[in-house]
Amino acid sequence: MNVFSDNYLNLTMTGLAVVNKSYAASDPVKTYCLEHSTKLHPVQLKLQEQTLKLEQGRMLGAPEVISLNAIFIRSMRAKKVLDIGVFTGASSLAAALALPEDGKVLACDINDTWTKMAQEYWVEAGVQHKIELVLAPATETLEKTLDNGEKGSFDFAFIDADKPNYEKYFELCLELLRTGGMMAFDNTLWSGDVLDESKTDLNTSALRELNKKLSSDPRVTAVLLNVGDGLTLVTKL
Repeated sequence: MNVFSDNYLNLTMTGLAVVNKSYAASDPVKTYCLEHSTKLHPVQLKLQEQTLKLEQGRMLGAPEVISLNAIFIRSMRAKKVLDIGVFTGASSLAAALALPEDGKVLACDINDTWTKMAQEYWVEAGVQHKIELVLAPATETLEKTLDNGEKGSFDFAFIDADKPNYEKYFELCLELLRTGGMMAFDNTLWSGDVLDESKTDLNTSALRELNKKLSSDPRVTAVLLNVGDGLTLVTKL
C-alpha cells in the first residue's frame, strides 16, 4: 500500500468525511481520475480558470460533475436539458457541447452579472444557439414551461442552485422530464455536513431532507455519490 493509500485509509478510519470538489483540495486519487478522463474543451478549461479567480469561484461546478452530466446527456441522446443555476455557465456549456445541433438547454438563473460572463464563453465555444437563458426565479420559469405544454419533454436536468428550493425544483423537473429522464443534484453531501446532526442551518437541513426524500420516493430511483461535493442521480420511473 502506498503513502497516499495509507493516508486515505487513516482518514477514513477516523470517521472524517472525504468530500471535496477536485479543484478545492489536493487529492491524488481525484487528480489521477481527471488525468485519465477525456479532457475538457479548451473553452471549458478557460471558463474554469477564470471563474476560480473570482471571490465566489468555489461555486463553480466540479469538472468531474459536469463531465459526468455530459456523458449521460450523450448516452441518452438527449435533446432537451434543464440547467437550474447557471453561475458562470460551466454546466450549461457542458450540456450544450454534449447536445446535437438541434438540442436545447433551458438555463435558469437570476444573476445577470455572472450570466453575462457565461454568455461570452457560450459564444466562444459556438454553442450559444443551443442555450436559452431565462433570468427569473427558476420556479417561475419551470412553471411557465409546464404551462407552455412541455410536460414530459425534457431528457435531463441539472440542479445546482439555492438549496432550500431543491425540493421544489425536484417536483417541477419531475413533471417536465420524460419517463426514463434523469436529474442530477449537486452539493448533496455539502462538505459532509449532512452527516452531522448538529448542523441545523437552512442549507444543510434542506439537503438532508431532500436526501431522505429522494432515497424513498417511489416515483424515482436514486443514487447519492461521493463525487465532487456530493452528486445525487435520479431517474424518473
